[in-house]
Amino acid sequence: MIRSFISILLFLSWVSVSYAASDSLIVPFQRQRFHDRIKEEQKLCDKMDGKLDQLVKVSSDNEINLQVTDAIFRRVDNIRAYIETEKKIVTNNDKIGQLRYVETMLQNYRINCATQKLNSLSAPSLVVTFENILKANVDSQSILPFIKETTYQIGTALVEIFPNNKGYSESKQLLFFKFGNLYPDKILANIAPYSNSVYADSLIVIAAKNNPKQLYDYASASKTTVGKLIRQSHSLTVKTIVELSETENALRYYPFLDDLLYGRKTIGQLYPYVADGENGYDSIAYFKLLVSTEVDYHERLVKGDTPVAMFGVNGLRDMLYKKSLQQFITPINELHDEPNLTIRMKAIAPLSAEELYYVMVMGENDIYTSSYKHCFNRLLELMGANPQMDQLLVNVRFDCFKKFIKMAANFNRLDTVLKLMPATNATLLMRAFVANLEKGDNLEDAVDVADSYSSIQNPLLQKEMLKNVKDNEQRCINTGDERGVVIYNILKTIFQSFNDKNIDLTTELGIASIYTLKYEDLSDEEGKVVEQVFFYGDDDGKNFFPAFKNSFSSNDWRITTSKEWIEIKSLKGKNVVIYANLPLDSDVNLDDSAQIHLNEFLKKEHMSPTVVVHRGHSYWLPRTIARMGKDAKLVLLGSCGGFKNLTQIISNCPDAHIISTKEIGKGDINKPVINYINQSLLAGKTLVWKDMWTSLSALFKTESNKGLAESWEDYIPPYKNLGAIFIKACNNKLGD
Repeated sequence: MIRSFISILLFLSWVSVSYAASDSLIVPFQRQRFHDRIKEEQKLCDKMDGKLDQLVKVSSDNEINLQVTDAIFRRVDNIRAYIETEKKIVTNNDKIGQLRYVETMLQNYRINCATQKLNSLSAPSLVVTFENILKANVDSQSILPFIKETTYQIGTALVEIFPNNKGYSESKQLLFFKFGNLYPDKILANIAPYSNSVYADSLIVIAAKNNPKQLYDYASASKTTVGKLIRQSHSLTVKTIVELSETENALRYYPFLDDLLYGRKTIGQLYPYVADGENGYDSIAYFKLLVSTEVDYHERLVKGDTPVAMFGVNGLRDMLYKKSLQQFITPINELHDEPNLTIRMKAIAPLSAEELYYVMVMGENDIYTSSYKHCFNRLLELMGANPQMDQLLVNVRFDCFKKFIKMAANFNRLDTVLKLMPATNATLLMRAFVANLEKGDNLEDAVDVADSYSSIQNPLLQKEMLKNVKDNEQRCINTGDERGVVIYNILKTIFQSFNDKNIDLTTELGIASIYTLKYEDLSDEEGKVVEQVFFYGDDDGKNFFPAFKNSFSSNDWRITTSKEWIEIKSLKGKNVVIYANLPLDSDVNLDDSAQIHLNEFLKKEHMSPTVVVHRGHSYWLPRTIARMGKDAKLVLLGSCGGFKNLTQIISNCPDAHIISTKEIGKGDINKPVINYINQSLLAGKTLVWKDMWTSLSALFKTESNKGLAESWEDYIPPYKNLGAIFIKACNNKLGD
């Protein structure tokens, strides 16, 4: 109360002094309008908070607001007085010029704040720096010293006001150097005008360390200004990247850039693994080299030393994923109907246990359930007569171990993993699995923990995981880590709900309902529900599409076929319309064009799909997510898609109910699932997920559906999609 009283008293005192100073300033008639323009800008700054009240409110802290207000009004009025009284500013035109500088400064502040290029709290620093620069300019001194002392944002707002100052060019170069340190990814795209700057080589080195792949791309364009600038660098890192950019099959060398830079490997030593098109390419040997390098690099990463080109496009981790998918996962997935395991699993035959471990964890979002199970069995074989799972994890330096545990849980192999190590080590491993989830830039590890819990069948293991979560929550409470407290509290609540049916996660976590979905939530103002189905023009899409189309009874639906999509419209019950693009040839991107044109049609007709169905492999899913509308409330995925895709869906559609499966959706299962949903929509019924799962589970256990029960178990209803629930709750409580 006392602090508030003093603040108001100071403000009122300032107002009277400010007006007095302003009133005492005698301004000749010929310059009055230039002073008025400054006053008008002061008013516009005042109105930035929505009120014209002589208080620029930029914060909940009133003292900060008073400082900003003081800068905008009193300090600016003092600068106006200085311009009018300073004898060094001789002529009328000179004084007008200085007044225009003041007006521009206020304009820049207001506009840059509105576009978030400048923090509105910076007004005091901005005005003080401006005043110093203006006076230096009046004295014909360089503005450079003041640009050195200020931030990039303030310097950028001020430097263009004084283009004729002798320090202008150097100041611009310095500001670009500051820009490069703040945004290293943008250096190469913007450095061309500064190619002769004294900072150019330093910025090239920063760009190289931040994103070697980006530098590699620019270095490849050797005749451009930036390409030439890169080649002039004396940095060993830059020189090595330049040499690499001129090497045949350079991208295959790129994951080993760190070793190349520091002399641990040479291009000549790597050549036998990489080779060229004419002499052949030993893909197995190359993959084995990727794995051994990954193990070495991860060990360094744990110690705080991040190897160059370990991450990013075409980096080591990226290449390891691509090769795992291309050489091993895709071949064994494609042979999912092959009964002879020797034939089906031939692709992984040359691999060691450690190498197969990486294939499995890299293929998290792509590997079929049957492929995983056969890979897991092969992993046990490779570990010998007495497999020690803890030794395998030691051999890979515990790289991706949380992903390995999550997958083992999801595919019902976690009990086996833990039994193949001493009980003490198993306990330590599960503690580590749940520990330090508050660390890092994203929530991926925490989502993995959430996803795993729903797949664990062992009550003792569930109990141990819950205890570990509670212990970590208490640790975060003790250390005052608010983010950690929230993360572990959400996990605790989710885990407890599994055994306590009285816990309503919707209420406890403050999120939209995950148990039911009303027709009214899916329909538009006219009561119509619009559904969109994404098909892809590969063999699977072409094979599944006819069965999908034929699943709609002519008594209930009317199907209209156009050049690129079909329209399926209800004939009775509620107004439901379904659009599905035709699975046109993906090799020539015809399916891509069909989806684009269908979206354009829907937009033109003012239709926003609230039900979205993805039919296809997980590698098509990012395209579906990119094209699905923001109004989707129910999303049926033909594949899980993992953390990245789940996060994107929830970011676009925060309240979406997500049904997913661990592998590609099976037509014999998707058909009853989609029919159940569509029949409920026709009847205008609320979708109750537990009822739906009970009904369909009974269906898939019947004799006529024999063989589908196991695949049905891979389907995850919205109320059990713990990863999605966790992300929603964290978004609600953390704003992540």
